[in-house]
Amino acid sequence: MKLDKGMIQVYTGDGKGKTTAAIGQGIRAYGNGLRVVMIQFLKSNETGELNVLRNLGDNFKLVRLEKKRGFVWTLKSEEIEELKKEVIEEYNYAKEVLVNDLCDVLILDEVMGVLKNNFLSEDDVLELIKSKQNHVEVILTGRNVPEKIAGYADLITEMKEAKHYFSKGVNARKGIEY
Repeated sequence: MKLDKGMIQVYTGDGKGKTTAAIGQGIRAYGNGLRVVMIQFLKSNETGELNVLRNLGDNFKLVRLEKKRGFVWTLKSEEIEELKKEVIEEYNYAKEVLVNDLCDVLILDEVMGVLKNNFLSEDDVLELIKSKQNHVEVILTGRNVPEKIAGYADLITEMKEAKHYFSKGVNARKGIEY
């Protein structure tokens, strides 16, 4: 199966659920016979959904090159340089996937965080978007979508935090937040 027309979707905002929405869309696509590649930038911790995604087979490929480390703002300069190299490898893999028509849905999870940390430029991401074949859906996630990227998007969903139990001191819970 191929899509007649692939769109550009963005899940952004300060609320919870951006990655979850992208994974849900990927699962729906996979369940309908589409090939999905999900690249998770800036994420190295194990999460519950990874156990499921890794077992889906060749039509749902999950890529995470970064070795386990803390948040970007906690890293030393040499760790940041190492992380930047890993991000560039993931970006180059995304280009390869699009050029070689290896998927029908490409998810670039936390790509906005990559932009915020200056590991890639907006133009790099726009190059990916512009290079996609007509039938390929591209899903981007992360806070603070830049205007130039928003201009190319066909759908933007903003997750807005109205209330969150973190503010009451509840820590991230296994099975819910990870």
